[in-house]
Amino acid sequence: MKNVTDSFVSLGHWPFAGSFGFNTDILATNPINLSVVIGVLIFFGKGVLSDLLDNRKQRILNTIRNSEELRRGAIERLERARARLRKVEMEADQFRVNGYSEIEREKWNLINSTYKTLEQLENYKNETIQFEEQRAINQVRQRVFQQALQGALGTLNSCLNNELHLRTISANIGMLGAMKEITD
Repeated sequence: MKNVTDSFVSLGHWPFAGSFGFNTDILATNPINLSVVIGVLIFFGKGVLSDLLDNRKQRILNTIRNSEELRRGAIERLERARARLRKVEMEADQFRVNGYSEIEREKWNLINSTYKTLEQLENYKNETIQFEEQRAINQVRQRVFQQALQGALGTLNSCLNNELHLRTISANIGMLGAMKEITD
């Protein structure tokens, strides 16, 4: 915080006109800017991010448990369908002479509908997991951005008082005037 205040205070001590210039050394300025941004994000977003990730982890685990229960129910239905299939096959042996083709058609219809049901349940489970993951990622991104922005604004507001603000504005006006004189 002291470095931020010092940088604003030092704006008032810059000499005008002759020695004003831009720091074009990109290797010297970018690491400083990146380290400040990363530090602010880590400092303000660490707790919120871990809480959000823990909450999302629990929701995803609950969704997986629910999907597993649905899968178990589908397996039970599949077992019942297989038992029914065995029953139909026994009846088919009894009625083979009278209607073998009709029973065979029933058997395949039953198998196909069971497999379609299983595929639909598996697709639903996968879509639910993907949707929840994407939603969790979006929520985490929004929360981190909001926290970082609030932290940065809070830091700036706590560091700037009226006198420092007026001195910064005056220094910037002076620099703009000097730049105008140089261009004229």
